[in-house]
Amino acid sequence: LTTSLPDNLNVEGSLCLNHTPITSLPNNLKVGGGLYLSHTLITSLPENLKVKYNIDLSYTLITSIPNNLKIKNRLNLSHTPITSLPDNLKTERINLSHTPIKVLPNNLCADILDLSHTLITSLPDNLKVKYSIDLSHTPITSLPDNLKLEGDLVLSNTPITSLPDNLKVGWDLDLSNTPITSLPDDLKVRHNLYLRHTPVTSLPDNLRLKGSLD
Repeated sequence: LTTSLPDNLNVEGSLCLNHTPITSLPNNLKVGGGLYLSHTLITSLPENLKVKYNIDLSYTLITSIPNNLKIKNRLNLSHTPITSLPDNLKTERINLSHTPIKVLPNNLCADILDLSHTLITSLPDNLKVKYSIDLSHTPITSLPDNLKLEGDLVLSNTPITSLPDNLKVGWDLDLSNTPITSLPDDLKVRHNLYLRHTPVTSLPDNLRLKGSLD
């Protein structure tokens, strides 16, 4: 079983080390595809690591990410003890589900952001997420003003009690199992609105909904 790798290793394709006893990565590691480290004892990444596409660190002991790390596609940090991300991190998908993270960095940019089962209570005002955010099973209590998503916004099983004005959701909005009592007058939901097990008793007159109400 692999326990160490040589310095200056250059892998043109992907490097899969899932379920191996490896504990660290070599300096100047370059990976032309994805780097898969799930279920290993990795606790950190080298500062000069270069990975073209995906990094999977799920079920590892990782606690931080290098400041200059650039990832094109997916960063999976689910089920890790990570508590912070570097500023200006940009990638297509970030999975932080089942982590103890409480705060997101400024200027975080992603297409899809999974924060389910985390300790997040709020989102930064300058957060940029193009498609979907999953905040289910978090202690989230508020959302930034003028939040606009092209995909889903999942807030089920949270303590959120109100939504910001000018909220626009490009696909589904899930508010099931929340204590929310009313919706903003200018709310726009392109597809489905889920209000199961909420105390909402009426809908705003100007609600724009193209899908179903459940």
